[in-house]
Amino acid sequence: MSGFLFAFVAVLLTSLGSKDQLLIARYSEHFGRDARLLLIGGVIAFVTAAVMAWGGHYVASILPSKGKTMLVAMALLLASVELFWPNREKALKEPTRSLGAVGLVLVYRQFGDASRFLIFAFAAGSALPFFAGAGGALAGALSILIGWLMAAELVEKLPLRTIRIVLGVMTLISAIYLGLSARGLL
Repeated sequence: MSGFLFAFVAVLLTSLGSKDQLLIARYSEHFGRDARLLLIGGVIAFVTAAVMAWGGHYVASILPSKGKTMLVAMALLLASVELFWPNREKALKEPTRSLGAVGLVLVYRQFGDASRFLIFAFAAGSALPFFAGAGGALAGALSILIGWLMAAELVEKLPLRTIRIVLGVMTLISAIYLGLSARGLL
C-alpha cells in the first residue's frame, strides 16, 4: 500500500507544470472547460500509468536484485532530466478543436514525462506494482483536473519552474543514491 501513496504523491508533485497539464490548462482557457476534455485526459492518464507500471514490473522481473535497483535509479535519473528540462511552450494561437488530436498529443507528452518515469520506477522497485500504477494513475488524473480547473491561473499563480527544479534536484539525489548503492559504493 505504501507504493500507492508514494506514487500518488510523487506523480502529483512532478505533474505540476508538466507539458500535459499545461496543454489542458491552455486548452481550457481558450475553449472553456469542456467535460469531454477532462474525461479524455483522465482516461489517458490511467492508460499511460498502467502501461508504465506494467513495463516497470515486467523489466524488473527479468533482472537480478541489483539490476532492479539500477533500473529504478535510471528511471529516476530520466525523471530528473525531464524535470530540469525547460518547458518553453507558448500560448495556443490557433489550437485545434479536435479532442482526438489533443488526446494524441497528451499520450505523446505523458509517455515522456517525469511522472510516468516515476510510475515505472515505483512499479519496478515494488513487490506490488499494481498499487504503484493505481497511485500514479489517480494522481495523473488529478493533475489533469487541476489543469482543467485552473486554466490560465496555473501559470500565473504558481512558480512552476522553481517547483520543477526543486523536484528535479530531489529526484537526482535519489537516483544517485540508488545508483551508488546498487554498485555497492554505499
